Amino acid sequence: MKLKVKDMDIATGGVKVVLLNEKDAEKLDLHHNDRVIVRKGKKFTTAVLDIAESRKAVPIGKIGLFEEVLDALNAKHGVVVDLGTGKKPISVSYIKKKLDGKELTYHETYEVMKDIVKDDLTDIELTSYITANYVHGMSLKEILDSTKAMKDTGSVIDIKNGIIADIHGIGGVPGNRTTPIVVPILVAAGLKVPKTSSRAITSPSGTADTMDVFCKVALPIPKLKKIIKKVGGFIVWGGAINLAPADDKIIKIEHPIEIDAEGQMIASIMAKKASVNATHLLLEMSVGKSAKIHSRQEAKHLTWYFDRISKSLGIKILYHIDDGSQPIGNGIGPALEARDVLWVLKNDKRAPEDLRKKSLKMAAMMLEFTGKAKKGKGMQMATQLLEGGAAYKTFVKIIKAQGGCEIKADKIEIGDCTRIFRARKSGRITHVDNKVTTKIGRMAGAPSDHGSGIYLHVHKGYKVKKGDKLFTIYSHNKEELAYAIDCANRLKLMEIKKSLH
Repeated sequence: MKLKVKDMDIATGGVKVVLLNEKDAEKLDLHHNDRVIVRKGKKFTTAVLDIAESRKAVPIGKIGLFEEVLDALNAKHGVVVDLGTGKKPISVSYIKKKLDGKELTYHETYEVMKDIVKDDLTDIELTSYITANYVHGMSLKEILDSTKAMKDTGSVIDIKNGIIADIHGIGGVPGNRTTPIVVPILVAAGLKVPKTSSRAITSPSGTADTMDVFCKVALPIPKLKKIIKKVGGFIVWGGAINLAPADDKIIKIEHPIEIDAEGQMIASIMAKKASVNATHLLLEMSVGKSAKIHSRQEAKHLTWYFDRISKSLGIKILYHIDDGSQPIGNGIGPALEARDVLWVLKNDKRAPEDLRKKSLKMAAMMLEFTGKAKKGKGMQMATQLLEGGAAYKTFVKIIKAQGGCEIKADKIEIGDCTRIFRARKSGRITHVDNKVTTKIGRMAGAPSDHGSGIYLHVHKGYKVKKGDKLFTIYSHNKEELAYAIDCANRLKLMEIKKSLH
């Protein structure tokens, strides 16, 4: 059927969608979510059908094309296209197989991942796949196959020769910005560290958001290879360089339905490490009631899988299991975390001690693990590189190579709309809630507004007097500040227990 294009001026952000009047749909015996093929000359694309009940949306004889379809066909408003019926991708039958509780082969998993990357699956089909993995679980073989398929359907940074070091935190703890400190220490020691990080999805900042304060985090792979060769390391946003791209699309579906399938999480982490040819990986697991991992037993359970997947991929793995019961560092939000990072790297007295200690511990473990430091000498080496200024100089080299420039911590712009919360009684801080910290930080405008977030003046274990500062909310916007204040008043970010004396 020949139809005239109506530009809907709407983008889905992925899946190709067309809109057809219900009368034209009836003629072709088409229904909601059917696949159709749209042709313009020699160009064609497969899209998912939506049906308009009103002629106002799409008149009879016309077809509404969303931006992704227009781009695929290089079509414009008013041109004529041909519409025909299409078939569902073969991967849909494999998703049905997984829904039935059966194990998928590598080929079947690869086809699913390929169609996820190509945006050939509807949200319903992708959600079904994620739900099937969550409900039925994934065997060790399926996790390994998923890891390989994620890697094989994306780009790779092919760095050869010698040790390639990588670090990764499973997450769930606000402010845990160790990466921009650990990476420069390791690079200063002579290691190659191609660090790809994520942007925030549910948190007030991801490592890539914090690095965005200093430099570009979206760089092409050829440029990254040059940086590795010249500097020895980088810290970039993995989503910009197409490493295991299926993972980002899966996470977008997982978040609103609050699903975090164990096997899928393991596969996504290891696929990204395999994509940069990592030889040595330090995996950090923060454990706490409001962290992603709730107990050390759960962490140990995960190590069983990581051990086997990493061995199959030829990656040596080491674990740092630590306390995730409260935020790490003082700043929560891109700019506030960036200040913390600089204060640690510059050995400033304002540096949060917990962030400094954790970063040094992780760097020391990795230096010994890779053989850069003798056993028991890693901490000494890491401390010398930090306190002697080599780590800071290396960090500056990294951000300059990524298009940034050296900046002083006090020059980093933070929100000018603020509210200080003070202790209503004297006592000891017994709890700082990760989830409430995250919620307030996001309500204040983080991560989209880099300068928004929270600054913690105290942590768990601190003694406070009535009237002492507990935390300050920062925002660039009075309205968002008001939302964050309301959130802080309704929810308990910190608990204070009165002293017995």
